[in-house]
Amino acid sequence: MSTSEQKSTEQLGDIPTIDLARFLAKSPENEIWKEDCKAIAECLHKYGVLVVKDPRVPHHHNETFIDMMEKYYERTEQEKAKDVRKELHYQVGVTPARTEKARSHCEKFKNLSESDRPESICPPDFDNKLRFFWRMGERPPVTEFQQLNADPVVPEGIPEWTDVMNTWGGLILATVGTVSEMAAIGFDLPVDTFTNLMKFGPHLLAPTGSDFNRFGTLGTILASYHYDLNFLTIHGKSRFPGLSVWSREGKKIAVKVPEGCLLLQAGKQFEWLTGGHVTAGFHEVVVTDRTIEAIEKAKIAGKSLWRVSSTLFSHIASDNTLAPIGHFANDEANEKYPTIKAGVQVANELRAIKLAVGDDAVAAM
Repeated sequence: MSTSEQKSTEQLGDIPTIDLARFLAKSPENEIWKEDCKAIAECLHKYGVLVVKDPRVPHHHNETFIDMMEKYYERTEQEKAKDVRKELHYQVGVTPARTEKARSHCEKFKNLSESDRPESICPPDFDNKLRFFWRMGERPPVTEFQQLNADPVVPEGIPEWTDVMNTWGGLILATVGTVSEMAAIGFDLPVDTFTNLMKFGPHLLAPTGSDFNRFGTLGTILASYHYDLNFLTIHGKSRFPGLSVWSREGKKIAVKVPEGCLLLQAGKQFEWLTGGHVTAGFHEVVVTDRTIEAIEKAKIAGKSLWRVSSTLFSHIASDNTLAPIGHFANDEANEKYPTIKAGVQVANELRAIKLAVGDDAVAAM
């Protein structure tokens, strides 16, 4: 067997790491890459989580990105407040700490075994994290949802900001596009099923910032147990552990992303389009023993005590419709996931997590 034909999945616990190289180099003469598409589809169904290796993504860009975000988050609260856009429901610029509040999933807790239960309190408190939203990709020429498609905010005094954000965001958004094509093939759908719906989507490079000078105590909840509202979320490797994810069956998995790899999670829009065949992956971020070890090492080395997540939220375009597609559409799925515009679905979720306030929030978008 040639090198290109060797099995391209490596086990990380129960979650495989899937190399995208064979798909990117695919040819009609050798369709072994279809195995990888099936593996992606199966992993999304079973776990709602993927780990991939993308040869197009040089990971020194992730380090450059995190370096810059650490410096930004170390600014004073007054400086960062200039970049808050509450009137846009925080969909660009800074979301201050203790602004977002996850939906309550207390009933779901009861169905989990003791070892698989989240650390998050129930009902949840407001999250102890900041976040910066940076708009990625083309804007829609016409949209009903202007506030979900606003221009990005550029902080003052960081001349490299736009280039660094667009470079890293563009790399991992391209990974999302490839994974979306592979998932479509794995689900026996046309290759562009998802990518067509994503065109002009309000994609957001979304680095969270957690200040371990304030929130570095063991057991502190940085992001409560929740699912993501978007299509696919992608993460580069963080410098501090603490992220846990849950499989479809409710198994808790502490995330350890291998060097040079990327983590993806299915969001609510993916669940909607597949009629629940893929479910939005639940996850939380907590200060664990491993986090404390990393904090102590950072202190000794004189490094930043801000935990930066290297995250991007990909979206279905706001004016496109969410509904079960292709063979995922049946009476049961259509009833559970009724037809709705993606922009309305996002607005409803933003109200539920306290980022969009007021009954007129949907209409305002």
